[in-house]
Amino acid sequence: MKKTVLLLLLLVGFSGISQTNNALVEHYKAYYKEMRLQGDVNGVIGALTHLNVLSPSKERRDTLAFVYMNNGQHMQALNTIGVEKNADDSDLAVQIKAFSLKSLNQPKRALEHFEELNSRNPSPYLAYEMADLKIQTGDISGATTNIEYGIANATDEMKYAFYERQQPYEVPLKAAFYHLKGLADFNKDRENIDAAIASIDEALKIAPNFNLASLSKQALESRRKEATEGTKN
Repeated sequence: MKKTVLLLLLLVGFSGISQTNNALVEHYKAYYKEMRLQGDVNGVIGALTHLNVLSPSKERRDTLAFVYMNNGQHMQALNTIGVEKNADDSDLAVQIKAFSLKSLNQPKRALEHFEELNSRNPSPYLAYEMADLKIQTGDISGATTNIEYGIANATDEMKYAFYERQQPYEVPLKAAFYHLKGLADFNKDRENIDAAIASIDEALKIAPNFNLASLSKQALESRRKEATEGTKN
C-alpha cells in the first residue's frame, strides 16, 4: 500500500513538473515573439536563452548565436555554438563561426569555415571573403584564384559594404575584387608597384567613391615615389 501511494505521488510530481515546464516554454515563446515585435535585442536573447534551457534544440541555439553575432557580440555567439568545424553544422552555424572569427581577428580559423560554406554553396561573396583572408594569411596564390572567380562571376547588382569611414558605404562587388587584386599583385611582387596600381585604378573606374581603394592607391604611389627617389640617391 505504501509503495502504491509513493508511486502515485511520484507520478503526480512528474506530471506537475512537466506541466510547469510546458507552461514556461509557452510563456517564453510568447515573450520571444513580443520582444521581436518590439525590436528588443536583449529581450530576444533572454527569451531564447530560457527556451534553450527549458527545451534545447539545435535550431534555437543557432538562432541565439545569430542574434548575438548581429548584435556585435561575437564571443558570445561562438560560446553558444563553438568554434570547431563540424560537418553536421547548419549553414547558419557555419556562417556565424566564419564571420564571428573574422571579426575577432582570427583569419585562419575563419577561413576554414568560409571554405566549408563555399563548398556547400559557392558565391562571389564567399570568394571575396576567402580572398581577403588569404591575403592576410599570406596565401597569395589561393587569393588570386578566388579573385579571378569573383571578377568573372560578380554581377553589376552585387554590392559590398565598407566601414573604414564613419559613414559606411557600398561599392560594386567587382570593384572590391579589383582592389583585392591590387593588394594581391603588390604582395606577389613588391617591386612591380605599377601593376598593383593598375588593378586599383580598375576598381576606381567602377566606383570612383571607393575610399579604401583611393587610400591604397595613395599608399602605393607614396611607396613608388620613395623607391624612385632612393634610386636617384
